[in-house]
Amino acid sequence: MTAPTLEIDVDPVWGQESDWEALASRAAGAAAQVAPELAHENLLVSVVFADNDEVHELNRQWRARDKPTNVLSFPMLSREEVLHAAQDEGAPGMLGDLILARGVCLREAGEKGIAAEDHAVHLIVHGLLHLAGYDHETGEADAEEMEGLERKALALLGLPDPYGGPVEN
Repeated sequence: MTAPTLEIDVDPVWGQESDWEALASRAAGAAAQVAPELAHENLLVSVVFADNDEVHELNRQWRARDKPTNVLSFPMLSREEVLHAAQDEGAPGMLGDLILARGVCLREAGEKGIAAEDHAVHLIVHGLLHLAGYDHETGEADAEEMEGLERKALALLGLPDPYGGPVEN
């Protein structure tokens, strides 16, 4: 199974204890298995492992929210364009950008009692689904669909359900 091509930038604050690039690639592979529209190498995603200050500024500038958040997704294509780009094997398309905030990721992982790496995988899967056009903020049914895909992707990687519910096959 193929996955989007990732361009990865890791801020030094994330440290070198973990292979963040390999982690992002695993997350993208799992996301592509549950959301086939992501299963194309001709889709390009920029993944930035940033600090809280950078994410805070982007969140304020683009979402009018004056705080850092765990992951920001900036899609470059509409849902229809994603589906079309995925079918056009000859033309690479920039799917969008994902930016993770280290401090928020570490805090949330601690609150959940899980490894920061596992939480980062979840955030990348979550962000990739946003880039593919899924949106948990547009209604309960959409949230359930997106969370179900997240659960399935994480289960493929041997990670627990981040929402505490059953995994549907």
